[in-house]
Amino acid sequence: MVSLIGKKVVLRALEPDDLDFLYTLENDTGLWEISGTQTPYSRHILKKYLENSHKDIYEVKQLRLAICDKKEALLGLIDLFEFDPKNQRVGLGIVVLKNKDRNKGIGAEAIDLVTSFAFSSLQLRQVYANVLEDNMASIHLFNKLGFSQSGMRKEWIRSDGQFKNEILFQKFNPSCI
Repeated sequence: MVSLIGKKVVLRALEPDDLDFLYTLENDTGLWEISGTQTPYSRHILKKYLENSHKDIYEVKQLRLAICDKKEALLGLIDLFEFDPKNQRVGLGIVVLKNKDRNKGIGAEAIDLVTSFAFSSLQLRQVYANVLEDNMASIHLFNKLGFSQSGMRKEWIRSDGQFKNEILFQKFNPSCI
């Protein structure tokens, strides 16, 4: 079993105490263009989501984990979504709060941990991520972590009245190649 504990971060299941963090994050309009969100989430809906977040990835086709530092402070979230066991792939999304924790290797370590989990524990062949073309920090991060740019969706995301291109990144399980 792959550990979800790194040198800098711990990935853990969501807890009821994460409600305020989740409420703040999900209602940050600056993140809506990448999440597809168009309206705010209520605390009530997010509380119900947390109550069901324990469900198995094989049942709900997704897994959301909290990214915490070694002192258990919540730094962000990492998601596995569109889990497809037949085709042995899963999407990956990550958000680290805009604060002093950015550009310190937090996201890189979280991605490494969850990718290792996907390859070893879930026995997947590939992990993919969708990144907006103007998100240079994420493009750099996924390139650095060995993901390959394998495609582009032209004018895929509408944001502020303009359409943006989205880059598809893929990383293949070395034991499946």
